[in-house]
Amino acid sequence: MDTDNANTWDAPLIAEPPVAEPARRRGIEKRSIDYVPASERHGRVADQGPFWFLGNFQFFTIAIGFVGPSMGLSLGYTILAGVLGILFGTLFMAFHASQGAHLGLPQMIQSRAQFGYRGVVVVLIATAFTFIGFNVVDTVLMASGLNGIFGWSPTVVTIATAVLALALAVYGHDWLHRVFKWLLIASLPLYVILTGAIFFGAAGGKVVHAGTFSLVAFAAQFAASASYNITYAPYVSDYSRYLPRDTRPRSIIAAVFVGASASAIWLIALGAWLATRLGASDGLVALHDSGNAVFHGLGVLISLASVGAMAATMGLNAYSAMLTVVTAVDSFKPVKPTRTVRVVTLIALTALWVVISLSLHGNAIDILFAALTIMLYLLVPWTAVNLVDYFFVRRGAYAITQLFTPSGIYGAWGSRGLTAYVVGFVATIPFFVLPGVYTGPLAQSLGGVDVAWAVGLVVSSLIYVLLTRSFNPRSESAAIAQSEREIARLTPQDVKAHGIID
Repeated sequence: MDTDNANTWDAPLIAEPPVAEPARRRGIEKRSIDYVPASERHGRVADQGPFWFLGNFQFFTIAIGFVGPSMGLSLGYTILAGVLGILFGTLFMAFHASQGAHLGLPQMIQSRAQFGYRGVVVVLIATAFTFIGFNVVDTVLMASGLNGIFGWSPTVVTIATAVLALALAVYGHDWLHRVFKWLLIASLPLYVILTGAIFFGAAGGKVVHAGTFSLVAFAAQFAASASYNITYAPYVSDYSRYLPRDTRPRSIIAAVFVGASASAIWLIALGAWLATRLGASDGLVALHDSGNAVFHGLGVLISLASVGAMAATMGLNAYSAMLTVVTAVDSFKPVKPTRTVRVVTLIALTALWVVISLSLHGNAIDILFAALTIMLYLLVPWTAVNLVDYFFVRRGAYAITQLFTPSGIYGAWGSRGLTAYVVGFVATIPFFVLPGVYTGPLAQSLGGVDVAWAVGLVVSSLIYVLLTRSFNPRSESAAIAQSEREIARLTPQDVKAHGIID
């Protein structure tokens, strides 16, 4: 095998024969942490942009636009900081997307190459808590907003949205893509009408907070916007792994980048307007009130559409949380990735976030937001190590079958990856900004500006580069070639015996 040609990230490791696109499955997805063979690769790059556009097309994103105005930043500077932050953060998310099509694996299975078959559990813990944490936050925000608008019972809202998210996650990949597309078609015209009304002065509003420029507020808005899409990094490949293996990475990266950044920029700007012109502090209520200011009934429609998008995103979080939990268990006790395992894991995760959501009262949600910030600090060093390894060290060349055994070439514990991860995380601690909980000494010297995530990115990247200077990718050539031969020639029954297909 010519390693000079094989170790290029913009080409498949082997030339797989073309296969006919199978009929779209309407039932429950059968795959989870296992490899997706060529015969099942039915995804389209054209679906990636709309999918991630809808992922940010709900009122949680609007609340990101409240950060700057709450600190005295003007409308114009809030939008500028939001745009720059989203463009920066989405880069990391989008580059991860190319890994799904190339390797046909969930994101965290691929991470075994950097952290080891068992060592990846260190990152999996942070990832699982992030997914559950976001679903708890989404649930509490929806229950509170719908109660304030329509007087609906928070308990009923919590249980109903959990059941919807659970059902979507159980049916899996194809249904997530399908429902996201339907919701985008339903909600896009409503946001276009509201945005057009704002431009033409038909949505009401007046200058409530004129604001000004503040470096601290500008940096805070930038950080909040950048980190928003960076948190998608641990699971973006989960939804591109059904794309054909020879799909051009640049096409996937561009589609995800445009989709995820466009909707986020749009709604952050909308949130900034709502905060500075209507004095809004609740994204869902603000959508409802501003919509009704255009014409009666628009507020109800747009707020319900936003709730639908958020419930679907909860299904997305639940699906990836399931993949994360199953990967973690499999790292210590082999798991046969059957439909039953998927469904049971999802039910347990749903019960967990429902119980937590119903138990939160008063300022508990503030504590939870602090916990989510900690999760961001935990995930940023991972994305640095993973991307550096994929694009610069191994350049997309991995022995897929070796990712499913602790005795393979990647080992049980990846010392380089774990060291870079731990050092990067420790370096962020003096820069932590957790309002009301802890502000690091270096963050205090910066006036409370949160740059901890940036420190984690830089330090972990540099440490991993230094630790892998002695690594020779050619040392893995034989294992990669053998893995590709196995994948190319084995029948589904044979590959099943090797543990990479259920």
